Amino acid sequence: MRKILCYLVLIVLGVVFIWRLGTGWDRDKRELVPTPNVILNGEDGEDPAEKNGGAALEPGDIALDALYSPYAVLADVESGQILAEKNGGEKMYPASMTKLMAALVAVEHTQDWSGKIEIPQDIFPALYAAHASLAGFEPGEEVTPLDLLYGMLLPSGAECCTVYAVWLAGDEETFVDWMNEKAAELGMEHTHFCNTTGLHDDGHYSTAEDMAALMLKCLQNETLRSVLLTKEYRTGALAGHPEGLCLESTLFQAVEEREELARMLEKTEHAGAALLGGKTGYTSQAGLCLASIGRVDGREYVLVTAGAEGNHQTESFHVEDALTVYAKIAEKIRK
Repeated sequence: MRKILCYLVLIVLGVVFIWRLGTGWDRDKRELVPTPNVILNGEDGEDPAEKNGGAALEPGDIALDALYSPYAVLADVESGQILAEKNGGEKMYPASMTKLMAALVAVEHTQDWSGKIEIPQDIFPALYAAHASLAGFEPGEEVTPLDLLYGMLLPSGAECCTVYAVWLAGDEETFVDWMNEKAAELGMEHTHFCNTTGLHDDGHYSTAEDMAALMLKCLQNETLRSVLLTKEYRTGALAGHPEGLCLESTLFQAVEEREELARMLEKTEHAGAALLGGKTGYTSQAGLCLASIGRVDGREYVLVTAGAEGNHQTESFHVEDALTVYAKIAEKIRK
């Protein structure tokens, strides 16, 4: 009888182990590690980041004064230390960088990643009226939480934020309360959110320092890290998109669509630096914003910039700033 019980226990443990491998559930980190149909910003679909390598910079080694962006903070991912700042503690509007907090709260509250969520019709009139950026999901389509997460962070889809918030919290207002609670927990003392999307509101503000702290927290979550380092993601078949909806990173779209940026990226990579990913943002009040992740000599950095003049039709000055700073880091390390 004891032998039979032992065999049964071993069988159960084996089944649990296989299930955890299949779902990507990390027992210690309590995070879903998705394996979706994605194109990462690296060769062969691998994470290009080589963590914990390279020489560490010291505060003051890099200057951020010659940037288009009036607000900027550079931080080391491994240590979390701020290496340089330009008006880092000054109030600014975060625009769609807000979606980093929406995504973090969404991931931490999601328990059923296999669920299906219907895109409602009634959310679109207000989003159209506000000229919000959309991922492209159509009313009535049934999507997964992971689809919404990629839609939120790659094409900056406002409909994804709204649908995810209502699905988890019942209404967007409650979800925004969760976002503000999380900001307080992270020590973001100069941040207040009024919505999930970053659409302008005078009471919706942050600082470059606070947004850098948020980005560092997002990178500690394996799911969010994977999404932020993704260039392109395709959903499964949907009612209005039988071949799936292709979601592309606005950051890498900007680089691919502008020759000058493509040349800057090539020059930056030749210098030994890589732009891994990030989250863009823009409103007329916030200017061009970007929370980016870069790697130089095997070491990772976060750069948050905000307030650059321009819009979607001008040069991407926020991306230029990021490439300039990562190239500066590479130059400093080579000396």
